[in-house]
Parts: sequence; C-alpha cells; structure tokens
Amino acid sequence: MTQTSLTYRDAGVDIDAGDALVDAIKPLAARTLRDGVLAGIGGFGALFEVPKRYREPVLVSGTDGVGTKLRLAFDWGRHDTVGIDLVAMSVNDVLVQGAEPLFFLDYFACGKLDVGVAAQVVGGIARGCELAGCALIGGETAEMPGMYPPGEYDLAGFCVGAAEKSRLIDGRGVRAGDVVLGLASSGLHSNGYSLVRKVLERAGAALPERLDGVPLRDAVMAPTRIYCKPVLALLQHTEVRAMAHITGGGLVENIPRVLADSLQCVLQRDSWRRPEVFDWLQRTGGIPEHEMLRTFNCGIGYVLVLAAEHADAAAAALRQAGETCLRIGHIAPRAAGGPAVVVG
Repeated sequence: MTQTSLTYRDAGVDIDAGDALVDAIKPLAARTLRDGVLAGIGGFGALFEVPKRYREPVLVSGTDGVGTKLRLAFDWGRHDTVGIDLVAMSVNDVLVQGAEPLFFLDYFACGKLDVGVAAQVVGGIARGCELAGCALIGGETAEMPGMYPPGEYDLAGFCVGAAEKSRLIDGRGVRAGDVVLGLASSGLHSNGYSLVRKVLERAGAALPERLDGVPLRDAVMAPTRIYCKPVLALLQHTEVRAMAHITGGGLVENIPRVLADSLQCVLQRDSWRRPEVFDWLQRTGGIPEHEMLRTFNCGIGYVLVLAAEHADAAAAALRQAGETCLRIGHIAPRAAGGPAVVVG
C-alpha cells in the first residue's frame, strides 16, 4: 500500500502563514526603531548597542505575561490592546530601578496561527513599545498543534533597559518624613483577572452597560498605563528615592518591596479617586477591602517616594507631562512587628 507523503502543513504547522505574519510585523517594528538598534526582526539574534551617553551602564531586565486577562480577550474578541499590557508589565518594572527601557522581545504561542489575530496582538506590542520609547527588535511565533485550543494563544515579553550605575534607584535613601506620590492607573491593568472573571460570572446577565463612562468591556479591558517617558523625564532633574509598580499584590504588597524593615508607608485612602470599575467589582463580588488592596491597584498604578521638599515640584512636572499625580501618603517609622503599609 502506497503512503502519501506528509508535509509540515499536514502536521498542522503552516510555514507560509508564519512568513506572512513576519511580513506584517516588520512595518510595525520599524515604527519602534531608536538609537542603538543594529539588527532587528528576522535574524537569529537581535543586536543592540548600549547608548554611548552611559558612562557605567547597568543592564536591567524584566519579563512578564498578560495573565488570565487573555481569557477575556479570547471570549470578547479583544486582541488589539493585550500587547500593550504585555509591554507595560515589563517596562514599568524595569523603570522602578531608574532604568530606561531599550528593547523588547515577545513570544507568541498558539495551536493554529491566525495571521489577522496575531497581527492585532503584535500591533499592540509595537504600540506599547512606542509609548515606552523602546525598540521591538525580535521575538518568536510558535505554532504548536494540539497544545492550545482553537482561537487561543499565550504571550510572554522580555525587556532590557539600562541605568547609570551611580543613579540606580533601590529605596535605600528612603527616610521617615518622605512624601509618597501616586500616579493614576488606567483601570485594572493586567492583574487580578481570575477574580474579575469570577465576579463577571456571578453577575451573569446583570452587568452594567457602562463603567467609568465607557462600555463595560472597554472599562474591563483598558490597557495598562505605561509610565516610562514622564518618569524618566522627571529623573533627569529630580532625586527620587524609591518607586514601585503596583501590580499583583496591590499597594499593600508592592510598596514594601522598596522599604526598609524600619519604615512604614502611610496611605490616605481619600486622597485619590477609585475608578468605578473597582467599586463595581467589590460590590458585586462582596470583596473585603483588604482583599481589594492586595489584589488590585485600586486606582494607583505607580508610586514614587521623594524628600518632602521635592514633592510639589515633582508632582507639577508629572501633571505637566499628562499624568494624574496625587500626594497619597508619607513614610513613617515602623514599630517592630508593624505592617509595612497602612491605609487609613
């Protein structure tokens, strides 16, 4: 009995579709080019030269994904902004130590490649890189039949940044009496979506049409805000003693990562407005306040700690750059065994 010959396409991998995606990605990546890029999309390795303005450059790297927010992207057909989330989660982390994001690589994995969907996702990644000021210079698209259900994919991102060694920010300069500034989030960002989905299930058909003045799905899927450009501009002329990206763990678990054991961050809950989407989730899900604070950003996506004499000028500069910046608390001595963050 004669057997027919097999091709990779017969096994479920479409090389032509992969080539078509690369062609679609190249102009998107080209929009993100910046100084330092030596070779980008298409090579075995992406080449980047650290800008010569750094005298003692320290490379700072970060990696992350989008989490179960992707589940809603699949269910609701929202593929154009999760790439922004992917970039944001890494570049905001790198920024915390005072580093400028230099370049970004992505990993896109699926069972069967849909070029149109993948191009939407990568378009979001490129947009995120533009907002962060970093170059999209490489990545990997993996088509793996049988590994993912139809219509689903997974994402991972990798960012490398640089900081001057003498200007690294690590929180060691934080003192009692310092001021805590908060930058408003754009919504849920990309954390807590396993709980968000549970609340949506509980609500069933009783979903509000709009939250925060926009359709429910827009409020829930709003992409993570990228803080790099305004914060890096501030660092050029202002001493910032510590910063925190408010991701999984919320305010109460991320701020302590940059505090000494002898210090406590005291936050004033009425100093910022909590977007309606958080209040709706809490009310509908019956979520305790402490659980809200340790799961979601609750309206504050990024925190800066400065000496009191610099706080007003820094807040004004950040507002001038387009951020909603608020004085949300201060640093105080911490008693032995006391909490690292108090929200009053």
